[in-house]
Amino acid sequence: MTRALIVVDVQNDFCPGGSLAVAGGDEIAASISQLLARGGISYEHVVATQDFHVDPGPHFSDTPDFVDSWPPHCRAGSYGALLHDALETRRIEAVFRKGQYAAAYSGFEGTTTSVTAEGGELVTGLADWLRAREVQEVHVVGIATDHCVRATALDAAREGLRATVLLGLTAGISRAGVDAALEQLRGAGVALVGDPVVQG
Repeated sequence: MTRALIVVDVQNDFCPGGSLAVAGGDEIAASISQLLARGGISYEHVVATQDFHVDPGPHFSDTPDFVDSWPPHCRAGSYGALLHDALETRRIEAVFRKGQYAAAYSGFEGTTTSVTAEGGELVTGLADWLRAREVQEVHVVGIATDHCVRATALDAAREGLRATVLLGLTAGISRAGVDAALEQLRGAGVALVGDPVVQG
C-alpha cells in the first residue's frame, strides 16, 4: 500500500512567536523531522500544506472570534508564512498553498504549481497529486489539530484514502475544540494514534 505523509501548516505564524501561535508548535516541527529521519514508518511520498493568504476577506479581522475570523497571519511572502526552520524539508516533494483569497482549512483546498516539459505551469490539487502517484493511505500531522489537521484528515477520508492522524505530532488550540475534532474524525472513520499537544 502506497503511503504519504501530509504535514499540515507547520509555519512560523502558528508556532511560538508567531501572530497566531499554538503552544507546542516548535516541538511538533522538530518531532516531525525526527519521524522522517528515523524512518520507522515508510513513506513513499511526503507533502506539506501552507496557509498563504493574499486577501482572504473576512477570514482576517481586527476583532476576531477565533471561530470564523482570526488575526492576520501567514501573509503571502512573509516570514510568518514560511515553513518552520525546525521542519526538515528535504523530503517534502510538493507544498500545497491554500487560502489566498478566502478561508481554507483543508490541505485538499490547496494547490501546487510545477513546470511542464513545454515550459508552462501546471496547477495541481492535493487529491489529484496523490491519485497520480497511486497513494492509498495518508498519515496527517501538524497544526492545528482542531482546525486544519481535522479538515485535511476528513477530506482525505472523503477522497477514499485510508487516513490516520498521528496525534502526538499535532498541536491543538483548545481542549474543547480538540475533543470535538477527535469525535468528528472517529465518526468519519479516521484512525487516531497517540495524544495531541493542547494548550488549554
